[in-house]
Amino acid sequence: MNGRFSRRQFIAAAAGAGISVKIGFLGRPAAALIANRSDGLPNWIGPAGRPRFRIDAVAKVTGDKTFTRDFRARDVAGWPQEQSHAFLIRGTRANAPFDGLDLSLLGEDLKPDRLVLGEDLVRDGLVPPETAAPGFYGDMFLVTKGCTPRLLGQPVALLIYKDFARFDAAKRLVRVAEGVVRWGAVGGYCTPPHYGAGRVVRIVGATSDDANIFAPLEKGTTIYGDFDGDQVVWPKPDQSGDAEARAMWAAGEIEREIAATGADALILKRSYFSQSIDASAMEADNGNIWFEPGSSTLHAILATQSPYEVATSTLEMLSKSRFAVKALDLSIGHTVGYGTKNHSIFPHYAVLAGLYGDGRPVRLANDRFEQFQMGLKRHAFWMENTLVVDRSTHAFRIMKGSYRMDAGGRRNVSPDVGNVGANAARSIYYVPKSDFSVEVRASRAVDAGSTRGYGALQTLAATEMMVDEAAELLGIDPIELRLKNAFKTGMKNSQGARPGGVLRTEEILERARAHPLWKGRAAKKTAFDTANPGKRYGVGFAQVQKDYGTRADAAVTTLSLDPSGQLTMRQNGNDIGTGLTTSQAVMVADIIGQVPDDCAFGVVEWPEMPLVSTEEPYTTPQDEEDALAQNPRWTPSFISPMSASSSACFIGHATRTAARALLRLSLWPAAIALWSGGPGGGQARPLAIDIADARVLDGKLTADGMEPLGLDQLAAVAHKLGLVTGVSVHVFNRWQWAEAVFDVPNVGAVRLPVDALSVCYGRSAPAELKALMTSGGFHFLDRRQVFYPPQCQNGAGTCYTGMATIAEVAVDTSSGDVKLLSHHSILECGTQIVPELVSGQIQGGLAMGVGHALLEELPLYEDGPGDGTWNWNRYRLPQATDVAVWTQTSEVLPPLSETDPPKGMAEVVMIAIVPAVANALNHAIGKRFYQTPITPEKILEALL
Repeated sequence: MNGRFSRRQFIAAAAGAGISVKIGFLGRPAAALIANRSDGLPNWIGPAGRPRFRIDAVAKVTGDKTFTRDFRARDVAGWPQEQSHAFLIRGTRANAPFDGLDLSLLGEDLKPDRLVLGEDLVRDGLVPPETAAPGFYGDMFLVTKGCTPRLLGQPVALLIYKDFARFDAAKRLVRVAEGVVRWGAVGGYCTPPHYGAGRVVRIVGATSDDANIFAPLEKGTTIYGDFDGDQVVWPKPDQSGDAEARAMWAAGEIEREIAATGADALILKRSYFSQSIDASAMEADNGNIWFEPGSSTLHAILATQSPYEVATSTLEMLSKSRFAVKALDLSIGHTVGYGTKNHSIFPHYAVLAGLYGDGRPVRLANDRFEQFQMGLKRHAFWMENTLVVDRSTHAFRIMKGSYRMDAGGRRNVSPDVGNVGANAARSIYYVPKSDFSVEVRASRAVDAGSTRGYGALQTLAATEMMVDEAAELLGIDPIELRLKNAFKTGMKNSQGARPGGVLRTEEILERARAHPLWKGRAAKKTAFDTANPGKRYGVGFAQVQKDYGTRADAAVTTLSLDPSGQLTMRQNGNDIGTGLTTSQAVMVADIIGQVPDDCAFGVVEWPEMPLVSTEEPYTTPQDEEDALAQNPRWTPSFISPMSASSSACFIGHATRTAARALLRLSLWPAAIALWSGGPGGGQARPLAIDIADARVLDGKLTADGMEPLGLDQLAAVAHKLGLVTGVSVHVFNRWQWAEAVFDVPNVGAVRLPVDALSVCYGRSAPAELKALMTSGGFHFLDRRQVFYPPQCQNGAGTCYTGMATIAEVAVDTSSGDVKLLSHHSILECGTQIVPELVSGQIQGGLAMGVGHALLEELPLYEDGPGDGTWNWNRYRLPQATDVAVWTQTSEVLPPLSETDPPKGMAEVVMIAIVPAVANALNHAIGKRFYQTPITPEKILEALL
């Protein structure tokens, strides 16, 4: 149920279509944006190797940092100077067949130079690719005459112009004109079949340490249901049947226990709704495509978070068409998207425009109206929750959640979003018995996808609102109830797996309970309400935890040293606004004392890492994967897209491991050679020196009282001795890191938390070693052994980050307006690589959460974004005055030690504020809200 691209399909599609593929980073080399400055401009790196500001800060404020949207044909070397422009005409109905266009209002002057209709695409064999999954991008790009659109806003025509002035005038006319799109008789909707249903059931043993009676991880399944119309048909229950039948038996046991519960327990049943929203990334979807006639090369400049997926699906699309494309040259650039540029259909529309551009580059770029009409949305969720709580002990007995989500008119990653939301719903609590199910419904709404929060925001917010209400009904402090049910280290989650490392949930709860906002809320409410007639004061709390990662995270990093100590890094990670380029460089400095002098990010071509992959990390049977792993050049997955809060932990693991390998294989032996040099064994002879004691001091390497050595000294010796002077690592994680053993020349057997390793040797290395450097100037080392996490861990979900927020609000009872007075958040995210970047993510996430809680909402259907009239004049984004910009505070728990790894935190930081605000409103006016956003109109209605 995942929309991951397939590297095997990528290679097969390229070979089958006879298309060579090149993927690169757009514009000036990334190093030009981030290298240490020698031109008089400020250096981003400060004393002791700590950043003074973001690595790309100077480039950003001086205009040197460009985004994909900034480029025109004349800006790209080798492209023509001329630039064509295109726009899509979209249908705003989904209840009648498309009956053609009336473009008479354009006259002869504004007639398009090329009009592309659905029939043209059918004739030319251009259909949406199914590389990720059948129906992933729908079944037609442009609605053909006589067909009813699958979704509101679905394109019906593509218009291409050779000059901007005519293009712009025509686009403005078409936007406001009536009757451009003709329709047949009104009929029924033509939505796709529903996309899927999933269910996760768990019943514990006698204690949390005992074997589960049933759990997905131990019994081997998540339940999948079929649809009969709009009704889900689950497998039949059977305690002695197959895994799905036993799971349904367990679900029945839970339902029977709920029905039989007596007066000794609170049974709380509530319905919740979370709305559709637009992520409103500042860079709208865009692309610029040139189909070069002479070489039959398709040059593509695209804004995307998943370049391999775009390349894979484009190859499939071209392979079925009449277009004789011989090469695909894909360039990606800096972009932002909050997930909406991950598996978006838009790049394929841009490719279509280029194919019909008559040999000229064609730019297709959404304006903000079009982005609302077509950009991926956050899913709307309807949630039916049940919580059973023991009245005497206040322990949770059962939690059940039945979720229904509107995925719109294209499948996209919606089934996976639903499963993530269902698995996350348990939140910070230990629940002995749980049953979480999700229905992923198709509709005529604009399609939704992997927007920030990925299903967990919706289900976690509902859980936290419900737990707060349970505390009120039980007459217990809300934080005390949470403490009594906190998920502790070593307990099993809803899948039956034990999370990695220590869980600090209780520590966050205790800090929140001691915070002045929480401790003084009753007295402050009395004083505020008395002093402010017509206004009501409230404080609310919520705490969540969310997993990070994709279940199959993979990354590559290369580090290499020249004889002068110049350090170069190549990295597959692409900065989508999180500050990845800064944090990855700092990770290197933390280990070896110096940030790289030259960096390349967003790298997609890796000659030094010649791996192959079936790219089926979720579905390959265990015995087949064991056989594939015997090939030392095979990996379950090569590179992951930029998503799932992956940069600090998963991509960073590749960077940190590469730096440690360079220290171990190159810098340390070079240091030993220097410290041991001279008469009598040098300064090292009287002392015991251990690499475990290696430390970086003011950018120099020392250990056990040895003289600190700079990277220039160490590099010179490493090259002189012919040591390893460069390493490239590939890493893979399936809720556990793969490990492998390698025989490194002149070192011996080395076990590392990687599944592939390449090295290069110093300039004075023996000829026989240099002869082995045939993989992009590196020696690829065939691993002796590899240890991949087993397939059964796919559903484990064992990497968590926790966040709590206390929100302080004032409600105007005459208008219903809510003023967010202040808020305080507590985050646990392991080691902070760059605290300022973490702070920025916290602040941005909180702002987005406030918007979801109080302001942002899109109608799903005919009056929603699919009608093409939505823009920020109608869609209310949070502003500084809405988010308590000057009175918000946050704290991050310090790591337990300097060895704590960083954790992914970019999604979890936006979630807790949503239920915290809802709970604060209840404290303020004594009314519970079950739907977001909580608008002034809803508040006034509740006060009647």
